[in-house]
Order: sequence, then structure tokens, then C-alpha cells
Amino acid sequence: MTKLSVNINKIATLRNARGANNPNVVQVALDAERFGAEGITVHPRPDERHIRYQDALDLSKVVTTEFNIEGYPDQRFMELIKTVKPAQATLVPDPPNAITSNSGWDTITHQEFLKDIVAELKSYGARVSIFINPEAKFFESAKTTGTDRVELYTEPYAVQFHKDKHAAVKPYVEVANLASALGLGLNAGHDLDLHNLKFLKESIPFLDEVSIGHALICDALYYGLENTIQMYRRQLEV
Repeated sequence: MTKLSVNINKIATLRNARGANNPNVVQVALDAERFGAEGITVHPRPDERHIRYQDALDLSKVVTTEFNIEGYPDQRFMELIKTVKPAQATLVPDPPNAITSNSGWDTITHQEFLKDIVAELKSYGARVSIFINPEAKFFESAKTTGTDRVELYTEPYAVQFHKDKHAAVKPYVEVANLASALGLGLNAGHDLDLHNLKFLKESIPFLDEVSIGHALICDALYYGLENTIQMYRRQLEV
């Protein structure tokens, strides 16, 4: 069964727009779990434009499902993981000014760097996942970093989905099978929504986890958060 982890960054964006505590990020996370989310994901950035580092500390005290913290492994991120000890730390190669994640790691060029980072994160008790493009050349070198999982960067799949969904998913199926053969766990995320999620799951039935934020929160404006989480869960029940 593929787990649904709800990324609540956009809730923090809305809160920060007014400077108070409405909506309450912690309460939304608790509600998301109550409504069926099997994980909570946050991605604090250095400028704290949405999730703040304090949010991650506050959430760590109450989240009872899998807590996943994404980010670039700078000193502050590493200290946060050491303090919070989340279930999973997901490494993304974003520069500080990136609006959102837009590429996976080059695990060949950054092999030694990632090896050291993965080893340190695992020493804190976190499962480690590396955000990665659907290119076979990066998977064997991902394995040798010592990571537990990889997270497929799915924006290219989402962009091509409405034109030719079979062509869109083909490279993902190929690298998913490679990841499985290498003994790597498999996550996926970025631009997944109610239109393209079910087909991805049907094509890669052994996905461990999907992390979805922007589309899910947008859908919740129309359908309500509880109903939306259940709608996404149903897309994964294939």
C-alpha cells in the first residue's frame, strides 16, 4: 500500500501572509492525520517564506504518522534533523532562492558529498531519501551513497501526462524497476494530482510513498480537506 504524505507548506504560506497564526499549521497537520494522511511533509527553506524551522520543532511533538522533512543539507538543515529526528529526511538539491524543487540530484557528481550526508543523517535515526530524476545513470550511484530510498521527481511526468500518459510514465517505470532491483525504497513527488496519480500508481504498484502538497491544498479549497485527502487516498487504492 502506497502511503500518502501531505505536504503542508502551502498552509504555512497562507498563515504567513497575515503574520498571525491562522491557519494553524500544527492543527492542520493533526487534522490531516485524522482525515487519513499517513505522513506529514514539510520543506523549510532558509528564508522561512512558508514553513519555519520552529514549525518543524512544534510538529515533531505532535505528529504521530511519518514525519518527513525535506531540504538542502546545509548546516541548519542537518542540525534540525539531529534535533527533531523525523522518520524520514529527504535530500533535495535546491539553491536557497528556488521557488520549488525543479530537479533531482546528480548522484554521480555529488557522490562523496551525499555519502557523508547520508551517513550523518542515518546516525540520527532518520530514514534517508534522495530526490532524483528518472534517469537510470543516477540510480546505481544513488545506491552507493547508502540512501534507503529515492524520490522520483515527477514534474516531467505530470507535464506530459495529458499529451501521452503512456510515454510520460515509461521512463519512471524503467527506473522504478531498477530501484527495486537495487534494493532501494521508492517515493514520488512533485505536481502529482487527482488526474495523474492513479495511473502512476497503476504503473508502479510498489511505490512506498507519495508526497503531495500544492495540488492537494488547492483541491481542498473546493472539496474540503477531509474529503480531498480521502479522494487522494482512493487514487492509491489500485
